Amino acid sequence: MEIELASVAQAETVTDLWVALAEEQTQHDSHVLGERNRSSVADELARHAVTDRLVVATDDDAVVGFVMFTLNRGSYEMDVTQGVVENLYVVPERREEGIGGELLATAERRLGSLGADTVTLEAMADNLAARRFYRRHGYDSHRVQLEKPLETDTHSKEGE
Repeated sequence: MEIELASVAQAETVTDLWVALAEEQTQHDSHVLGERNRSSVADELARHAVTDRLVVATDDDAVVGFVMFTLNRGSYEMDVTQGVVENLYVVPERREEGIGGELLATAERRLGSLGADTVTLEAMADNLAARRFYRRHGYDSHRVQLEKPLETDTHSKEGE
């Protein structure tokens, strides 16, 4: 198992994994459409690879996981520099082997070297496995996003 910075060529393979991640997250009520975002994600992954902000886990040259990260470049002045883990994924058949933990630790180290004081990330509220994983690695709730579907003439519930 190797954990390394991704090449631009590997970013294409990671695009397939990102689509799989997005599709898997729909079972946790994610609204992100994996296949429909393939092109824009491929571009974003290539940019992350070029700027050394994409790390892959490989085994016999096969990519089995990845993590994308960046510094928060929001529009507000803050009292900390935030690193952001944007996506972390390990193929299902290789989970529970410590690969995700190694990817996360690598992203944290690289973000620290870029000047981050804290690291933020998101997990779907009902993805309990992901939330347990992040808690085991020292993450705790900081901000909570709430969602409510709207009922309008064009988006009403069936049967009403």
